[in-house]
Amino acid sequence: MKLKIDNEALVEEFFEDTRLLGIMAPLESHQFVWQVNQGMRFDFRINNSLEIILNKKSRQYFFSVYDYNEPNKTLTYYLYKNQFDGEYLLPEFKHLDYLWLTKGDLPGEEEEKALMTGIRNIAGVQLVVELTNEKIKNKQHLIL
Repeated sequence: MKLKIDNEALVEEFFEDTRLLGIMAPLESHQFVWQVNQGMRFDFRINNSLEIILNKKSRQYFFSVYDYNEPNKTLTYYLYKNQFDGEYLLPEFKHLDYLWLTKGDLPGEEEEKALMTGIRNIAGVQLVVELTNEKIKNKQHLIL
């Protein structure tokens, strides 16, 4: 008997309690993350075990992932770098530099608006937009 992974079910389950923001900020990752950590109440750290490797055109592309767990809550924030060496984690959003995924016990609408405003106020950030699941073609690239 051959077992087959149901990618659709995996994607659906992973994105069940999530919210995704797209960020246009042409800054180096370490600069952007440092500014987020300094200007907001986060403590993002790079998580090399979560790094996403895509195999395309017979070579590998590496996408950094930073994470932060909210103390005393089942809430984790992930920050993905959307671009590596001319390839994109989500090619349908080539204009976005970062993807901010909120997963778990999601904050309310007011907190979400405050989060978006906080990100917008970071020097170098040009755009913050909520990405709805329907717009994302390559969701499986974000699964950790």
